[in-house]
Amino acid sequence: MIMNTFLIAIISSFFTFSAPAIQYGSEQDVFVPIAKYIQSGDAEKLSAWFAPNLEVDILGTVNVCSKTQAKQIIKEFFVNNSPKSFVIEHRSGKAPLKYAIGTLSAGGSKFRVTLFVKTQEDGNFIQQIRIEME
Repeated sequence: MIMNTFLIAIISSFFTFSAPAIQYGSEQDVFVPIAKYIQSGDAEKLSAWFAPNLEVDILGTVNVCSKTQAKQIIKEFFVNNSPKSFVIEHRSGKAPLKYAIGTLSAGGSKFRVTLFVKTQEDGNFIQQIRIEME
């Protein structure tokens, strides 16, 4: 009985301490924190994932811009379209380029969000973000 309790404690502590490493260590899971920032409408935290220069396509207006400019464009979109929910519907690709497609409910409308993320030695960076009416 004591041995079973001890074994259960060891196994559960393994899963407790290794879960965050699994969640963010996997290449496919790079989209988990990105999706969280889109859902919360946090342009500041989302911009931490931006490449130094990236393509931002908001409702057909395409800009190739700096990380700072992209943050302002996304922030303005979130101000005009307050996010309610964001769900990633599809993800694919493998390093160095992965992408995800999700549905954003914001400001009473639904949008399709496409993200392209490039893996580099110093991390994962959003190379392109596209937001279209669904």
